Amino acid sequence: MAIHSGMTRRTFLRGTSVLAAAGWTAVGTSWVLSPEWAHAAGPIKMGIATDITGAIAPGGNSNWQTAQFAVKQINDAGGILGRPVELILEDTASDPGTAVGNVRRLIQQAKVDVVLGGITSAMREAIKNPIVRRGKTLYIYPQLYEGQECTPHLYCTGPTPFQQCGALLPYLIKEKGMKRFAMPSANYIWPQLLNKWARRVIEENGGEVVMEEYFPLDQLEYSATVAKIMSDGVDHVFNTVIPPGLQAFTKQLYEAGYHDKGGTLSCVYYDENSVNYVAPRELEGVYSCVDMFHTVEDPFTHQLIADYNKMWPDTPYLFTAGTAATGMYRGIKFYEAAVIETNGDLSREATSAAIDHAMIEQGPGGGARMVPGTGHCEMNMYIAQSKSGVWNIIQADQAVDPKECIG
Repeated sequence: MAIHSGMTRRTFLRGTSVLAAAGWTAVGTSWVLSPEWAHAAGPIKMGIATDITGAIAPGGNSNWQTAQFAVKQINDAGGILGRPVELILEDTASDPGTAVGNVRRLIQQAKVDVVLGGITSAMREAIKNPIVRRGKTLYIYPQLYEGQECTPHLYCTGPTPFQQCGALLPYLIKEKGMKRFAMPSANYIWPQLLNKWARRVIEENGGEVVMEEYFPLDQLEYSATVAKIMSDGVDHVFNTVIPPGLQAFTKQLYEAGYHDKGGTLSCVYYDENSVNYVAPRELEGVYSCVDMFHTVEDPFTHQLIADYNKMWPDTPYLFTAGTAATGMYRGIKFYEAAVIETNGDLSREATSAAIDHAMIEQGPGGGARMVPGTGHCEMNMYIAQSKSGVWNIIQADQAVDPKECIG
């Protein structure tokens, strides 16, 4: 594997050493986790495509650990209809160009039955063609995103704009009195489309967007943008800058005194894992809205987190929603339910038809249900604010409709 720009040899070696220590075996450039027992029909092959290295690695590492956690639960319970699940992992390396070649191996060489993964929308756009169209394989995308993904045989198990912002933005305006919004953003599809949706909701609820700017993902200088935020009377920053630029932006905004002057922020991928990107002082008072926080009042969720932490003691990569870990777990359980319904038929057409209306009664943050014909699922959503390192839940909404791909 070539080490691309932005991936240091240290992070590359650390990523591979962690996989080896967890029992994965290197097969060429892929990593395989074989089940501990066999079945005459062979294992069900599940491909995981996520960022083990690169700028989004804290999210990607949370994802592969969650995939292993969920599959261990399934295999420990006897597999799916008696067949064990085998995991095959490819590092998408936070680089869509690198990812395409790596993901092709899941389809062409490993011949997986399903692929789960991709964190950024740019990554999803890059890898969905070799998976769904050319590879004719079922694809489950686990991350919160900008919506409008209606590709057949591609299922989204993370939150949509309506699920994340349909309640959050009106709450910020009507309950907290925030009127003047700034939208500093990374320059790719997720912020572009999410901001278009968010701007409409802000304006419909009496708010105003006074600044909307887009930056290269690796931009590290934000002094001019921060100066505008400070001088234009912005009382809320709706942030969609992502790593590696995120760290520089939040640091510069904090050091300019925005927080001390009463300015507030929200970022809808922030969660308990965000301390891997952002200093605790810069998370204080920030709002987010995702499908699970560790403070959710749900015994099943608490048990999931405890079991994950037992499997991965002292890991910095927590089981969280903004990293797509909850969507990864949810997606694997949806797939399990689909294979059970097809009575073991692993063809894309059969499993896709079954997953289209799949339901899980329990999951991270609560149960979930695929909305037939949309490729998206309804789920519980939670608005929370970070205080002293804890995400305190302000509002919980049950079974929120994704409102995507309708008609």
